[in-house]
Amino acid sequence: MTQLRKLSFAALAVTAMLSVPVIADEASEKEGLRIAQARKEVNRGWDNTVASITMTLRNAQGQEATREMRVKTLEVPTDGDKALTIFDSPRDISGTAFLSFSHVNEADEQWIYLPGPKMVRRISTSNKSGPFLGSEYAFEDMTSFEVPKYTYDYIGDEKFEGDDVYVIEQVPVDEFSGYSKQRLWIDKTHYRPRKVLFFDRKGDELKELEFRDYRLFKDEFWRPMKSFMYNLQTNKSTKLVTHDLQFGTELEESDFDSKSLRRAR
Repeated sequence: MTQLRKLSFAALAVTAMLSVPVIADEASEKEGLRIAQARKEVNRGWDNTVASITMTLRNAQGQEATREMRVKTLEVPTDGDKALTIFDSPRDISGTAFLSFSHVNEADEQWIYLPGPKMVRRISTSNKSGPFLGSEYAFEDMTSFEVPKYTYDYIGDEKFEGDDVYVIEQVPVDEFSGYSKQRLWIDKTHYRPRKVLFFDRKGDELKELEFRDYRLFKDEFWRPMKSFMYNLQTNKSTKLVTHDLQFGTELEESDFDSKSLRRAR
């Protein structure tokens, strides 16, 4: 009886030890999801925007190339957002237009118009991890954040440049994503993403994205006026600087049409 009692106690101890991580994992997943939902919720109701942006590409040797572009976005309350990017300079890519339809529960749709051959090309789902026009952003980075696209895990609390932030990890649900996971630093006051660390499919650190110079529009919506994407493996980087951002323009669904992409202005 004594030996059986010892075995029973040992079995109970092992069971208890195994059950603790499961409870912790469930709690961290629930908290990670809550933070992601809060991030999305505080950014609803903006309707549409038009932005003038400068993109600066920097190679590993420090040489830079600059592009000017306009980005039109439309909020779709029942689905992901729509975005139209038009490049105005330099001359070799002027007239290039990129259209993106984000979706909540389906694969995103993307098209690009190339003025040289005068053709519209659809970006296949399997190629979404490819670079966006030679930048350090991938095509999949050019879509809106939608909560169901990931699973979540709360890592802990930290300080980021003096501010209290949540640290969470999100794992893409899409099998064609170029990332195995992303680690985010999100401020506790406004639920704004401050930094994102991207991991490649092997699990190695790939890129780091920082959002800076946040400004408040319409007393409700925070937008970063600068963002920096740095490739940790190649030492290349891409900087985006927003010079002008307007809310509540006269954009409509008809302004985001893949069939008329070549005529986008």
